[in-house]
Amino acid sequence: MKKMKIATLALAASLVMVNLSCSNTAKGAGIGAGAGALVGAVIGKMAGNTAVGAAIGATVGTGTGALIGKHMDNVKKKAQAVENAQVEGVKDANGLDAVKVTFDSGILFATNKSDLNASAKTSLTNFAGVLKSNTDCDVAIFGHTDSTGSDAINNPLSLKRAQSVQNFLASQGVSASQIKTVEGKGSTEPVADNSTKAGQAQNRRVEVYLYASEKMIQQAKKQAGE
Repeated sequence: MKKMKIATLALAASLVMVNLSCSNTAKGAGIGAGAGALVGAVIGKMAGNTAVGAAIGATVGTGTGALIGKHMDNVKKKAQAVENAQVEGVKDANGLDAVKVTFDSGILFATNKSDLNASAKTSLTNFAGVLKSNTDCDVAIFGHTDSTGSDAINNPLSLKRAQSVQNFLASQGVSASQIKTVEGKGSTEPVADNSTKAGQAQNRRVEVYLYASEKMIQQAKKQAGE
């Protein structure tokens, strides 16, 4: 069992190295049935985003993964054009390419508030356009805080901020059915050191994931002949 864990981690590490130099199209082709799907799940867990992903109940073939990767390349490019959005490629729970968009809560909200700043609405309006032009992507929204204050304050605040983003996107025409998850994580998933002001600022954020819906996966499977 120990040897298996070491081998799995080594394989995951090698795929991470490929991930640094390849497009989603190429990476998607490497995620499929068997070991590919396993490695994708490992990387997803390492990235903390295994909570997102359509419940397809089966592994995805290499051709399907490549087609989804190509589509997500285009989604990522569109998201990168949104002002104040930090965009990166990640893996979902199925090992498929997904897009993570992070908005600094300092841009979106005043301190300890969940009402959107006027300046943030411009960025989110443009981001809504990305979602509306990619309705075959499912969406998950997560609010996060730093560790200052108590859970009694941080947990509801992070949820209210995620809901504020959800509500604004809906006001811009994003379908309620496209947004599958809206959660507040409080301070439980820091991305930086909470002992510093700079780290706390990074931890105060709203993350939006765009990932392959069941419809997208089935269409890609059909196109790939899998």
